[in-house]
Amino acid sequence: MTVMCRTGEHDAHDVYGRLCPCRDVLDLIANKWSTLVIGALENEPQRFGAVQRRLEGVTPKVLSATLKRLEASRLIDRTVFPAVPAHVEYSLTPLGETLVAPLAGLRRWAEEHLDDIGDQPDAD
Repeated sequence: MTVMCRTGEHDAHDVYGRLCPCRDVLDLIANKWSTLVIGALENEPQRFGAVQRRLEGVTPKVLSATLKRLEASRLIDRTVFPAVPAHVEYSLTPLGETLVAPLAGLRRWAEEHLDDIGDQPDAD
């Protein structure tokens, strides 16, 4: 299924098209850390430290970069509360909430089919 491009830069959105910007969106949401951040935020806003604890193994640098990409793409909001030190929370936007179900399905599939997959690559 193709969707007409609202920007007029090309006729239709097609992730299989070499130059379609949809590939950038797919790259963002198919990234393991993006998928996990969205899952961590699906029930309630979280502070950076809470998200980092939930995503075992993510470095602060990678988490920060992931949060910035998701915020720039309008999938999450960053709210700063006036306090000393500043209190910052991350939450899903309405657009980000539309990814909760599909990405939960992907995470669930990975957990259910892990043993069916051949040799496992080393974790990052």
